[in-house]
Amino acid sequence: MIFAADIGGTKANLALYEQSGGKLRRVARQRFVSREFGRFEDVIGKFLREEGADGKVTAAGIGAAGPVAGDEVKITHLNWHLRATSLGQELGVPSVTLLNDLEAAGHGLARLGPEDLYTLNAGTAAPQANRALIAAGTGLGEAILTWNGEGYNVLATEGGHCDFAPRTETEIELLRFMKKRFANVCYDQIVSGKGFKRIHEFFAPEARHTSFEDPASDGAPEICRLAKCASCRACVKTLDLWVALYGSEAGNLALKCLARGGVYVGGGIAPKVQEKLKEGAFFEAFCQKSNFSILLEQFPIYIIVNEDAPLLGAASCAAARAGIKI
Repeated sequence: MIFAADIGGTKANLALYEQSGGKLRRVARQRFVSREFGRFEDVIGKFLREEGADGKVTAAGIGAAGPVAGDEVKITHLNWHLRATSLGQELGVPSVTLLNDLEAAGHGLARLGPEDLYTLNAGTAAPQANRALIAAGTGLGEAILTWNGEGYNVLATEGGHCDFAPRTETEIELLRFMKKRFANVCYDQIVSGKGFKRIHEFFAPEARHTSFEDPASDGAPEICRLAKCASCRACVKTLDLWVALYGSEAGNLALKCLARGGVYVGGGIAPKVQEKLKEGAFFEAFCQKSNFSILLEQFPIYIIVNEDAPLLGAASCAAARAGIKI
């Protein structure tokens, strides 16, 4: 069996795959709340016991939300430090493939079908051209894909932590608001799950919602729910601005790598606010780039609606390293 994991600051998705007819067939999947465990090894142990998979894993790939250095990775928004040797011992395999979570998702794109993507902008895809992947969840992840003659190389980045660049008077005021809290303001602090409550506090500092009282909650689900039913004006404004900022940074990434092959919007938030992304503010902000708006209008944009993309990518890389043909 091939073990795969997708670890973020909020959740840890674990799965087992088998090779079947040249494809990956998922045989088990569980979702865990990351903060309920002190170590990732404890999550692995629980998962393998519950699935009856102890001693059955032959290859392992793990996508983690943080920069990978050698055979180690520190999760950016979680107090977990992963080491390949320790994970290999827990899984009973000689080696573990550690990837950045966006790197894993990038490899997973090759495993997705048309039903796993929603076309936000058809554009005109250039064959074998660069692609971009951006994913808002607990934080903001970004990756770049380049053609190597046979397939795509996936370049992990920490682009979500680049400086926030406001475009409008409202966004300039938001930057001033954020500067009171942070010495350096980056997109990750705003275009992410935790960014929702910060934008809401910017618009309505005295307004409080039930989820705001839980220090472990980012308030995003409640803000989005109240925005969708228009029962809170500050929530509506928060979601509107958040979507526009997401589109703007997606356009920044697309320009930096000339993603004529397509821009892929992943992460857990996009499918939940898909109707809002379709309204136009995301695409409008995506294209507002000085002399390059017409160029950007031609870039295809897809929303990844299959949450298993990082798991599929991690499993694919693990299989390749173990010599398992899929």
